[in-house]
Amino acid sequence: MSIPNEALQKIVQEIETRAVTAQQQINLVKAQISSKQRDARLVQLTANEIGSLPKDTNVYEGVGKMFVATPIPVIDKRLSAERDELKSDISNLEKKLQYLETTHKNSRENIEQILRSGTRA
Repeated sequence: MSIPNEALQKIVQEIETRAVTAQQQINLVKAQISSKQRDARLVQLTANEIGSLPKDTNVYEGVGKMFVATPIPVIDKRLSAERDELKSDISNLEKKLQYLETTHKNSRENIEQILRSGTRA
């Protein structure tokens, strides 16, 4: 029982489209992970700088076009929340990346399998 060439071509084309889409999404997710890691590094550096200051230091945060005096514990709490959110985002993006890489690999293997079986027929 052999599959007609037109049907086989259509299947290969669909799998190829899936593989190309997965590759594009892989590149996008890698860029997002890189951006989130850069943001996490910036938050960590800011927290280190804030942590090295004496507790009675006046600290100001930018809000729009002005600066507002903010207590150090409030800034620490915000930075900690940002750090946790970024870690969660990076973890979720890494899971998505793993899924997309698996999808891409499986699509490529399916195409190779179809091509191998098509040449034997």
